[in-house]
Parts: sequence; structure tokens; C-alpha cells
Amino acid sequence: MTRRPLYAAGLSVAISTLIAACSSNTPVTEPVADAPKNVIFFLGDGMGMTTMTAARIYSVGEDGELTMDTLPETAFVKTFSNDAQVTDSAPSMSAYMTGVKMNNEVLSMSPDTLAIDPLVDANGNKLVNNCGTKNGTPATTLLELAKAKGLSTGVVTTTRVTHATPAATYSHICHRDLENDIAAAAVPGGIGYNTGLGTTGLDVLLGGGKQFFTPFKDGGKRSDGRDLVAEMKAKNYAYASNSTEFNAIDGTKTDKLFGLFTSSHMSYDLDRDPAKEPSLAEMTTKAMDVLAKNSKGYFLMVEGGRIDHALHETTAKKALQDTVAFDNAIKAAIAKAKIADPDLKNTLIVVTADHDHTLVLNGYAKRTGKTAAGNPGVLGVVKNYVTGVPDKDLDGAPYSIIGFGNGENRTQGSRSTMASLDETVTSANTYHQEAVVRVAVGSETHGGTDVFFGAIGKGSDTFLGTIDNTKVFTLVKTASGL
Repeated sequence: MTRRPLYAAGLSVAISTLIAACSSNTPVTEPVADAPKNVIFFLGDGMGMTTMTAARIYSVGEDGELTMDTLPETAFVKTFSNDAQVTDSAPSMSAYMTGVKMNNEVLSMSPDTLAIDPLVDANGNKLVNNCGTKNGTPATTLLELAKAKGLSTGVVTTTRVTHATPAATYSHICHRDLENDIAAAAVPGGIGYNTGLGTTGLDVLLGGGKQFFTPFKDGGKRSDGRDLVAEMKAKNYAYASNSTEFNAIDGTKTDKLFGLFTSSHMSYDLDRDPAKEPSLAEMTTKAMDVLAKNSKGYFLMVEGGRIDHALHETTAKKALQDTVAFDNAIKAAIAKAKIADPDLKNTLIVVTADHDHTLVLNGYAKRTGKTAAGNPGVLGVVKNYVTGVPDKDLDGAPYSIIGFGNGENRTQGSRSTMASLDETVTSANTYHQEAVVRVAVGSETHGGTDVFFGAIGKGSDTFLGTIDNTKVFTLVKTASGL
């Protein structure tokens, strides 16, 4: 929400322009600012502002800074969908990508599109398209606009590449669960290909989700027998299925890159084996190498997708670590972009989230500093900021700093049974923080609170105030000249 004093400079330019116009027959025209050649759109799935705050304390302490905190231009974003106060990822990311409000579970379609559940295929999987022939129309995405301008495009995620957020960038469908159809939309020239991506398709696609590119007979979930990995290779994509193969690929000498590192989602960063799965930062910077070969520029979307999944689980430590991994990818991207473009005069980098979650920071906890060996930090219990002694609830039990509005772990009855709760429990990798409202396992919900938006580089100063997620599309489109 940064504004600069433009009045004096603007008045000087206006007077000079008026004088020139009076002394010449040449029509006065407004100069057109150069658009950024490169756009990197970072999306932390489910990364509400409380999660950002907790991740900051977890990583660098209360008075530290994440890379996200240093972005010079900031705003708040409203996230409600066409039919719900609290959005899911599909319409929220679609709003960013298309400027259109749509119903929950719908991907990059018109507002009248109904989300109709898939039918069950012969193998028992709910993957059969049941959208109907007159159920909405596609809404053009920023990646499609970029391809139409001759730019390269890429999608990087820690989820399945067919999951809601990445899918919203390159596919159009009535229901996010139709992941076989979404996978087919990425294969240039194949049945179900999204022709809005031009004849060549995405230049980079990295993440998990191999099951939707693989026939059922080979352990995947495709009932049509197609091997989409083989089809992508036939379209001249360099392919990687693990870190060794990924590291062997020189991005600066590669025109098209495709990587599927897991059958479903990639591992939480807390559990990731670097020998098997590259980090989000590594995938991001290699994608930039590939895309930078295009002199016209590129549009890259990068999702830290498993922040959301850990929050649904109410395993806060996993969520915070994935948020830090996401922030590391932002840091790496900015550093890499500045090698060729030191002042980011031709690069726009934006960072936001698609929605909030119900994570909260409880009590009047004393400062903890960052989490480290011997110090659970924000993952600990609330300790009084004067005495340093654990605070107690009315049942006489300690309680954790991080909690959830709803989740699977709620004590039934008096919390006096939790009197022995301590930080060795609350800081464990798999600890599920307590919730106020009990819901099914893994079913903690999204929240409806506004989310953070940060930007740096060319055109970033247009992102101001509290804006709707559909407005973000317009501002990115304008700033990037799409």
C-alpha cells in the first residue's frame, strides 16, 4: 500500500508537454511505459496472514524478516468466490488468472458454470467428465494471453500439476477433480489439448501427479490407456522423474521441460528426500533458465501448494516449513532475475495466496524467537510474558501458541486431562494442534479473511489498497502488457 509523491513530477511533465504542443503541429500523445518482459506469479496455497506471521517467527524470530516481508509494494486481496463467502482454490486461482468470479470447484470458466461431480469410471475412480455440453464457456487465462504474445510459459508446483491451482492456469473445466482431463489439456496436439496454449503448449511443467498421466494398467488412473508422459516426450520435452534426472538437465540448453516427481503430491518439505525430489526453489530457478531463452520474455506461475494440505491436517510444523520453502523460492527467483535485470526494470514478481485458513496465535505468549534445537519457538505452549511460566486455561491445563478454529483434534470434555501437555508434544513434526470446533480428520476448512499481496519490479507500484482477486488479473495483465 505504498504511494509515491507524483504531483510535482506530473505537473512538470504536463507543462513541458503543453509547451511542446503549442510550438508544434505534432499531436500530443501519452508515452507508453515499457511492459515487463518477464512475470513470475507466486502463489502460497492457503497462506493466510496468520500463517505468514507464524512462519516468520518459526524461521527468523519475531523481529526477523522473510523475503515476502521485504517486497516494496503491498496490498490486501478479497478472496470470496461467485457462490461462497469462503472460496476453494479452484475459483480463487482462476480469478487471479482470468479476472472472472466463478463458483467453487470450477476452473477458469464463466460465472454461470456449474460444478458437477465426476462420475465413476470402470476402475472405480471418480474421473468421468459429467460437465455437460452447455455448462459455461472458457475464460482466457494470463498464460494463454502470454502464449498469444509469443512469450514462454511455465507452471511449477509442489502439488500434483493437475491440482486446482496449477490447473487454473492452463485448463478449463467444470470441476477441479477431473484430473485426467486436466492432464490431457497440457499435451500439445493430443485429444483434449487446450488449444488456447498455441501449438507448442507450456514450456515448463514441474510437480507431482504422475498417476493422471499414466494408464491404469501401469499403476496410474487413466482409463483411456494413454501414456501422457510418452506423449510429452514425443513433443520434445526433456523429462525428469527424480532429482538425479532433474539435476542432469541443463535448463539453459533445454527448450521444453517436464517433470513429475511423485505419483500424487510431492512430499512436505519437512519430509522431502533431496535425492528423490528437488526443492521448490530448485524447480523455480531451473524453470527460469528454460524460459529465459525466449527473447520476448515469459510468464511463470510458482505454487507452494502443500502449505494448504498441512493446514487441512492441522499439522502446523509442516505448514510453516513449507511456507519457509516457498519463501526460499521467492528469494532464489529474485536473486536470479537480478543477474540479468539488476533493477528489475523488465521483470514483475508478485506474491500472494488464494485463501486463508483457520490457524490462530493464542494467548499473551512471551517472545519465543525462532524454532531451533532446544527451542520450539512458536510451536511451543503459551508462556506468560512476565513470569515465563506456562499459562493455563480454566481447566488448569497449558495450551499451545498455535491453534485452529476447526480441526480434528479437540478434547472431548474438560481439558484437565491435558494438564501434562508440554512443548515436546506440541513441537513434534506430526502434532495436530487443537481446534475449537471438531471436524473430520484432515477436514480443517479454509478461512474467508483477506490475504497478503506483495510485488516488486516493473509495474509493481500499481498494486495498492484492498483489491478483489479479479482486479489482480487486470493489474498483472496491464503491467505485463498482455
